[in-house]
This record gives sequence, structure tokens and C-alpha cells, in this order.
Amino acid sequence: MPNANLDTYTSVPPTLTIRQAAISDLDVLEQVENTCFLGDKLSRRRLKHWLQANNRIFLVVENNATIFGYGLVLLHKGTRLARLYSLAIMPTGRKTGAGQALLTALENNAAEKGRFFMRLEVSKNNTPAITLYRRLGYWCFDEYRDYYEDHSDALRMQKRILRGACAPNVRNTPWYQQTTEFTCGPASLLMAMATLQPERALTQLEELDIWREATTIFMTSGHGGCHPVGLALAAHYRGFVSAVYINTRTPLFIEGVRSDHKKHIMGVVDQHFKDQAHNAGLQVNYEDITQEQIQQALVRHATIIILISTYRMDGRKAPHWVVVTAMDDDCLYVHDPDPDDLSQAPLDCQHIPIARENFNHMACFGRERLRTAIIIENAAHSNNLS
Repeated sequence: MPNANLDTYTSVPPTLTIRQAAISDLDVLEQVENTCFLGDKLSRRRLKHWLQANNRIFLVVENNATIFGYGLVLLHKGTRLARLYSLAIMPTGRKTGAGQALLTALENNAAEKGRFFMRLEVSKNNTPAITLYRRLGYWCFDEYRDYYEDHSDALRMQKRILRGACAPNVRNTPWYQQTTEFTCGPASLLMAMATLQPERALTQLEELDIWREATTIFMTSGHGGCHPVGLALAAHYRGFVSAVYINTRTPLFIEGVRSDHKKHIMGVVDQHFKDQAHNAGLQVNYEDITQEQIQQALVRHATIIILISTYRMDGRKAPHWVVVTAMDDDCLYVHDPDPDDLSQAPLDCQHIPIARENFNHMACFGRERLRTAIIIENAAHSNNLS
């Protein structure tokens, strides 16, 4: 979403108050939206949705009990990331310090809810807003081309709002959105390989090729997902060296399938992947991967894809592959190839901070508590994958 012109301030009026938005504010908020934005507006229906939602911080700023601005922050479940979705100050409230006061209140509310980072996007043409963000400690880490309805570009900015360890030195991992509901594994592998070889193209054709190579054939419903050994073999066939970590020797994902026929097929596929791995000299470790091993792999510039359960993010209890992009004392950071709803932008799916204590619970799937990950390296740098 855009952010309204936020002029630099002179002084904060003593009558300025900031409070939680209420459904009774809907008419005024619609007026603020229509006054502040020419395009990329939140409709009345969407404003009402966010006023009633739980996964947000929605504040209004008033002067003498008159609303002249609002700020909306989205809190994505299961992560330590907050996203400034919209910030608007009426012309009558500019140059009063209202924008800075409102944004500071939003940051404080998000930090109180355990969020480490605030992210936002802002038009490259909105100099006053950019000036405000930079003054408050936001830094630009990327940009989107042709992002807004008027085809203007957007800067992507971030600030650490809850202090702890230093912000991570994130890797230049390209983000790729999976093009089917069942190809999170191939999409994650594409991102991992392109991190190691930046010249690699990320294409749907290769995404689907990898799925055909690595699929388990069946899953609980719909098309099969991807087996970790199958993904590691796909990386191996493309010239990379991989090490697989699986905490069980039994066939994977079978507990979610009722049909004996499907279980048999999945068992055959599981064993075939393991036989292929043995013949290819692929390293398969039947043990949990530790956070220390993940950190060591990142230090030596390997890439890691890991299976998580989406329950803590969307309540669906589905197996889902993501790419680990960085790690610090507080969090692991991941690229998620699958935005989970219309409010999630690509910005929300990149370098997602997940608290280390939460990650241990998230990186565990099913009744059997499956844990599995793949460490991938260029062949020339694969001296130690264990």
C-alpha cells in the first residue's frame, strides 16, 4: 500500500492523541483514505475488514477529538515480522509531528507483541515520507519496479524495532513464488540454487521438472509433495552437492494417507529415492539437523531448505518447504515461496524472522514429528557437509 505525503514536522500539538481504531470510525477513515490517496486505495469493505481483524494494529490520530490520520500494521502469524500496510495523514495534520508520533506508536505496539522488524514499501516519488522513515531509522534494502497503479516504483524499507542481536547479514537469495499449490519444494530449491549461482534463471519449467523428479506421488489430498531425498537428488543432477537430514528411516508422509494402495506406492517411491541416493553417493543423515549445524552451513555459504508445518502460520498443518536465508541470536530468517492471502505481498515472504525457540516447533511435521532439511553447496566448496 502507498503512504500518504508525510511532511516533516515543526512541533507536536499538545492536543494530539493516538488511540485504537474502532468500527465507529469507519466513515471518517473512508474520508481520510479518499482524501489522502489518488490510487491504491483501501475500499470501505477492506477498511471494515481490518477494523474487525485480529492480526493487525490499527491506530488513529486525533487533534481535539477530530480524526485526521490512521496507521495500519499487519502481523503475520508465526513470524516476528510486522508490516506497515498503510499510513495516512490528512493535509490539515501535516507539519505537526503527527506522522512521526503515529509511526512511533505503531512500532511500540508491534514491539510489545514480540515483533522484531517493521517493514514497508513507499513510492520512490514520496520524498517527505522517505525522509521521515530514514530519520526514524528505516533503511532501504530493495525496490519494486512498476509497483503502484500509476506504475511508479516502490522502495522497500526495514527497521529493527525490538532490540536484541544485530540485524542479520542476509544473503542475496532471490525470491520465487511457487506457481502451483504443491511445488513449494521445487520453488525453494530454485531459490537455494540461485543463491549459490546467481546467474541461474528461476523458471516455472524447471520448477515443474523438479517436482516430477522429486514427488512422493501421493499426499493426504491432491498431488504429492516432494521427498527430501528426491529434492537432494534433483540438486545433485544439476551439479550441486547435498546432504540430507531426516530423523526417521520409515517412509515419509504415510501417516496422513488412508488408502493401503497409496501407502504402498509412497513406500516404493521412498525406497527408490534412498536407493538412488546410495548409488549417487549422496549423504543421508538419519538424525535431526541442529540450529548450530544450520548456522555453520550459512557461515560457509551453503544454502539450506527445510520442511516446516504451516500450522503456526495459517492453521492448516500442511508440510511446506522454505529456504533459510540468515540467522542471528534471536531468529532464523526464511524465504517462503507461497504468500498465504491477498494481503501478503512478496515483501512479507522474504527473510521472514522466526524466533529460534518457535522455529524448533515449526520445523516439525505430523504425528510422527518429522524433521528434515537439505544443505546444498556448490561442488567446489563442499569440503564438509556433515
